[in-house]
Amino acid sequence: MKAISCMNIDESILYSFGAENTEYKKRETIFNEGDSALYYFQISEGKVKLNNYNEDGKEFIHNILGKKQSFGEAMIFLNQHYPINSICLEESSIIKLPKNNFLEMVSQYPELSLEMNACFSQEIYYKLKMTQALASQNPMQRLLGLLDYLKSYHHNECQQCFHIEFTRQQIADLTGLRVETVIRTLKKMEKEGSITLKDRKILY
Repeated sequence: MKAISCMNIDESILYSFGAENTEYKKRETIFNEGDSALYYFQISEGKVKLNNYNEDGKEFIHNILGKKQSFGEAMIFLNQHYPINSICLEESSIIKLPKNNFLEMVSQYPELSLEMNACFSQEIYYKLKMTQALASQNPMQRLLGLLDYLKSYHHNECQQCFHIEFTRQQIADLTGLRVETVIRTLKKMEKEGSITLKDRKILY
């Protein structure tokens, strides 16, 4: 099944409905967990991570998104507060479209609504697949479930050229494995040909 990334709406359409471009510095927060969903966000340049912190202050990274990807739009339709934080990993240029303008745009361009439904459905599909994989006692199945989920956000169908931008420790936290198990399993996966390890980068 072809992976569908987060929405990428033509920038000229966004600007025609009143979108503005905002510049953010590295480590600057775009929105915090608990904030009201007031905008549609699309990355023009840069990288953004979506995360949470538990009661002990430990970080849980949900995803890392890049150029031409969007985030936060589901909360607009649900009329809910954000359950996550969004933080820039580098200097970033983010297109922001106010909520009411966004809803007006979708009403005038119904094909965008269909694309969003496909995007949301694909996200749910891969999250379910990842949840199933994380229930496995097999470390390799856990890692493959996570890698498939992360890659599903990108239009990247080539084999072993998608860069997993997570540290070994972050992967361990996401999969419930010990970091030593992650390192050992990644080496085994490389030997079996399912990933490539290059200069400590994981290519899937």
